[in-house]
This record gives sequence, structure tokens and C-alpha cells, in this order.
Amino acid sequence: MPALSGDRPAAEPSGLIAAVEQAFEPDGWLAQAAEQFRPREGQRRMAIAVAETIAEGGVLVAEAGTGVGKTYSYLVPALLSGERVLFSTATKTLQDQLFSRDLPRLVQALGLPLRTALLKGRGSYLCLQRLEVARQTDAGGDRSIQRVLAKVETWAQATRTGDLAELPGLDERSPALPLITSTRENCLGAKCPQFRACHINTARRDALAADVVVINHHLFFADLAVRESGMAELLPTVRVAIFDEAHQLNETGVQFLGLQLGSGQLLDFARDVLATGLQQARGLADWPRHAADVERAARELRMSAGDAYAGSKLRWTGLQPEGVDPEGWSGALAAIDSGLEAMQAALDTVSELAPDFVRLFERAAELRRRAALFAQASAPGAVRWADVTASQLRLVESPLDIAQAVRERLLGMKTQPVADAEETPPYSDDDEDDMASLQAGWPSGDTARAAAAQEGERPRAWIFTSATLGTDERLSWFTEPCGLQDARILRVDSPFDYARQAAVFVPPQLPRPADAGHALQLARLVAPAVATLGGRTLVLTTTLRALRTIGEALQQHFGERGAVEVLVQGQGTKRMLLDRFREGDSQGRAGCVLVASASFWEGVDVPGEALQLVVIDKLPFPPPNDPLVEARAQRLEQSGRSAFNSYFVPEAAVALKQGAGRLIRREDDRGILLVGDTRLTGMPYGKRLLAGLPPMRRLHDQAEFEEALAELAALRPPESAGPDAETAADFFDW
Repeated sequence: MPALSGDRPAAEPSGLIAAVEQAFEPDGWLAQAAEQFRPREGQRRMAIAVAETIAEGGVLVAEAGTGVGKTYSYLVPALLSGERVLFSTATKTLQDQLFSRDLPRLVQALGLPLRTALLKGRGSYLCLQRLEVARQTDAGGDRSIQRVLAKVETWAQATRTGDLAELPGLDERSPALPLITSTRENCLGAKCPQFRACHINTARRDALAADVVVINHHLFFADLAVRESGMAELLPTVRVAIFDEAHQLNETGVQFLGLQLGSGQLLDFARDVLATGLQQARGLADWPRHAADVERAARELRMSAGDAYAGSKLRWTGLQPEGVDPEGWSGALAAIDSGLEAMQAALDTVSELAPDFVRLFERAAELRRRAALFAQASAPGAVRWADVTASQLRLVESPLDIAQAVRERLLGMKTQPVADAEETPPYSDDDEDDMASLQAGWPSGDTARAAAAQEGERPRAWIFTSATLGTDERLSWFTEPCGLQDARILRVDSPFDYARQAAVFVPPQLPRPADAGHALQLARLVAPAVATLGGRTLVLTTTLRALRTIGEALQQHFGERGAVEVLVQGQGTKRMLLDRFREGDSQGRAGCVLVASASFWEGVDVPGEALQLVVIDKLPFPPPNDPLVEARAQRLEQSGRSAFNSYFVPEAAVALKQGAGRLIRREDDRGILLVGDTRLTGMPYGKRLLAGLPPMRRLHDQAEFEEALAELAALRPPESAGPDAETAADFFDW
């Protein structure tokens, strides 16, 4: 029987370090319990550093190259410490992997009586009340949504956790998801008829009883911002917090530590009021008229952006975004306030009929408050912009980084505030699916340290780790925006022999990336390489335009031959594309080339022969016209620093290293990295970018590249060999 939380005494500092050292010995616990364990010096070094940080308290920032085995480096000391531990990962996929695979293996191997729990945001769990409402309202008559609801209803009878990730075949983009999940705004709380059976509450109760809780960064920052109640009993007792894939912390954090209002939110709110009003208070208010007024105001807000193209971000330094008509803008905000005010009045008259109306009233008040704030000048130290899509407009106010929040709210350090908290409360619902209770009741760092000193306890331990955290010794790319300049720094190199396992090639014949024909020329260069390898290629693009151009060119070329299957992001879910890509040419199927952007640059693990060539179309500099990028660059320039050298180059170096990291995942992997950007070898800053890559050998011309491709192809067994190799000249005829 696993011990209940608190039954396990914490290990003494010296005892913990000794236990960790012994665990990683060639004949230690791990070697005896796990057949696949191989002693690695870098892994042992990191594990000891984590153990020392847990024992003494403080902050450790550890960059561990691919292949170090950082997961066990932090899991072993954390589990052996006897402390209550919080693990946070970058994505829900990694969260599931840690909880379902890595933790159980290690807990069993070490023979520890631990209770573990998985906690996700609201949007990850089935809301039984929302499902009931959706079923009664007939889902608007949409048959596809009705089919999904029927499947969910059947699954709901058997699930214990309510975690929608367990439901096979449920598309993460399904329009049915908002109908069966709750948000902080529409949750009825203790007044909900399904409160006792609520899956979110069950997950929280499990977390309260656990020694180890696994969450994700979105959930952590969502609750750091909102401080929704529910977990106050757990977090003050957590002494060790470990953030894996920490390189995503800053960008994740700024999503939640700001303010947002979108026309989509207003439309969703109007839809919820209409459905609830007609179902529970029909005839007591003119619900269709009130909903129509709010919907009209939301559309006026989108129309105020005029002819701005979908995907653009409008700068916003005055009272309205650039290019927006002032009268139309003020009129739209006034219409929003008027519509919401009338909605509030109607909801107030029926608030005693059902708790749903109370929550809807509160949502209306919150939306009015945000609209009023966006009608004023932005807060000092923040940046504003408007995101434009084909049908919606989203207003955003964001801090430039999370440094102040981390130093004040996590570490308890006092810094100069950049805004009045009453005027700009730190709230964002950009990722409502991860909005859940987590940080409520967490004492400030000063309070925690004082309490710890008073009770003779050790201070909290904070560990941040990733394979890519920067290019200099202090890992400034990560530590500065996260407010962790005073942290202990550890850098552990990858154990892979990159000079033997991998090569990097920059084709000298390609045009500059600014050339309109760059993407097509790159596709023509890559195609014969793909043919030589029989697929086994991942193409990473920096823009959606390049994604479409390269994807269409390769599909046109190989579609006529059928020898290679070309997979393109957007033509299937990420999971489907990756599963097919990993299969490669097994079971007699064609080999694969995957053309992708954005989320495929990191977190994609394709070990073995399924991936032998990674192509990056051009250097991944941040878009200079992005309002957040602009504001960060201006802050550096105002402080006397070069924005290009201090921001743009480090950002590109880290992103390039992330993309290159997809290539070599095991000791026996072999492959080539092709970067289609001659600036990497022709510009002075290219040396910095090359130095940030793993130490691969250089290929200097097309002949060396083709020779390296032939060597890779020769490693494959004859029955899996691809079609006859094409030359670049053959392909250029196409």
C-alpha cells in the first residue's frame, strides 16, 4: 500500500546526495532494476546537482544536451528526497508521458511507496454538466457534433478520470470540445448538480493525497495569474518544484500574465446566455435580442480592423490599434459595454433561478471590465496589439517577459512594479483549456522563507531544465527574461559523437532567403536527397508560406512517382502525421517526408532510420514586425544594448538548435542537417549560430552532400532501399 503524503520522512541532505550517487553507479539500483540503464557521467553530474539543490534549497538552471537522460537526472533525486514534489512539463503530451511511463518505471525500480497524481487544466476533462446541457440543447442540430457527443456520452459511463486524452479518435480541434468542457468563467463550482461526480474535483483530490504531482506550464501560469481557489492545501507543502522543457516558460508565462479580450469570447458568451436563458428562463427576458446585441457589437469590433489581412498583428501605442478608425473603434467598445450592461440587467432578474445565471452575470461584469481597460491607455511596461483573423479580432496587453512575476511571486524578491495591480489584473484566457486551480494559497518567497526559518525547515528548491537554454555560459537567453540571473548554472553536454554521427550542409547555390523563389529552389534541391534516402526527411519551415510552397512542390513531384509519401502539416492531426512518419517504409509502405512548421520544431522524437535528413528552410529569426518582438528590441536599445546581438541572434540560435535537435536522438542515429540559408556561412553572426549547434562535421559542397547521402542510404538493408537516386540536375528539369 503506497504511503500517504506526510508518512515518508524527508532524506537528510548528506544522505540524499549519497543515495543519488549510489543509484547512478554501474552496479547501482538503476542498473539492477532497469536493463536499458547505461551509466553516463553527464547524467550523474546533473543528478547530484539536483540533489544538492533539493538538500540546500535555492534555484538550479540546468541545460542538458540530447541524450544526457535529464528526466532520470531530476526524477531520481526528487523521488529519493522524501519531499512532496511538483513536476511541470511544457505540453500535455509530455505530461502524460512523464506520468504514465517514466514515473511508474522509476517508482517501481527504486521500490518507493509513492502516490502520484496527474493534474491538467479544465479543458482536458469532461464536464458532466456541460455534456448534459449540450445533449438537451441538441448541439444546434449539427450532425457531426451530435455524433461526437454520442461517442463521448458512451465513454463517460466508463471513464474514471474523465481525461479526454483517453478517448480514442477525439480530434483535439473538434468544435464539440467547448460544449463538453468547462472554463473558469462558466464553471458552477459547488452549486453544480454534478459537483460530487466532477472529474476536475476528483483530480484535485488525488493531487492533495499525492507525494508527486505532475502538471504543465500552462496550468502553472494560468493559476499563478488567476489564483483560483481549490489547491491551497497542497502547494504550501510542496518544497520541490521542477520545470522540464523550461525554455518555453517565458513565452508560456506572458500569455497568462496579461490581459485579453476577443470578439470570439463575446460570441461564446452570447451563445451561452441564449442557450441557458431559453432552457431555464424562457419568456422571462428577451434572450434572443440581448444575445443579438452582444453578437452585433462583437462583429463591429472585428469590422473596426477594416481591411487588415488575417494573421496580422496591429501595433497599438495610442488609444486604438494602428490603421483603425477612431470613431469606429470607440463605437464598437461602447456597443460592447451597452450590450453587456443590458445582458447583466436581464441576468440579474433571474439570478435566483439557477447558479448558471450567477456565473453568466459575473462573466458579463468581467468582459465589461476588460473592455473598459482597453478603452484606456496601456499600462506602463506592457505592450499592446490586436490579433486579426478572418472572422475575429483579439485584443492583447502583455508584459515583455515573466522576470518580475518569477522574482516576486515565486522567489519572493522585491522589484519595482510596472503597473498597478488594481488597474491591470494579471489575467489571460488565451489557453482556457489549461485554466485550473493550482497556485491559490502559495505564500510569497519572503513569507515562505520566514516560515521555514521559524520552523527549522529548508527553503524551497526550484529546478529548471531543458536541452536548449542559451548559447553563453550564463544561459542568459533563458535566465534574463525569467528573472533567474542569480541561479546556479549547470551545462551538461550531449554524450553523442556528433562529428561521427551527423553532418551539417549549407547549399552555396541557393538564393538568399528574401528571394521570392527561395522556397521552390529549396524544394528542388531537397527532392533528389529525399529520393536517395527513400523518404526519411523532416522539412522544418519558418513560415506558413514556405510550408505550402515546399509541401505542394514535393507532393506534385513524388505524387507522380508514388515512391515517397509527402506529409504536410495541416493535412491531418499532429499525432497522425508523426505516427505515419515514424512508420516510414516499414511493412512495405512508401517512405515519408514530413513538411512542417511551428510546433514540429521541438518535442518531436523520431529515433532510428525513420529520420536521416532534417532540412531547415532559413534562419529562424523572430519576426521584426511582431509587436512583442518590437517592444523587446526597443527596451534593449533604450538600455544601450544592441537588439540584434542581444535578442535576435540568441533567439535564432536557440530555435536553430531546437530544430537541429530533431536529427540525432540515440547513440546509433546517423543523419544530415541541411540549412537552406547562406547567411549561416556568409555573415559574421553566422559563426555564433554555427557555434550554438552540436559539433557536427561540415559538408562544403554539393558533391560532399551527395556522398554523405549515399553513405546513409548504404546503411539501410537492401529490402528497404528507396527508388533509384535522382540527381539535382534531373530534378531541376522539373
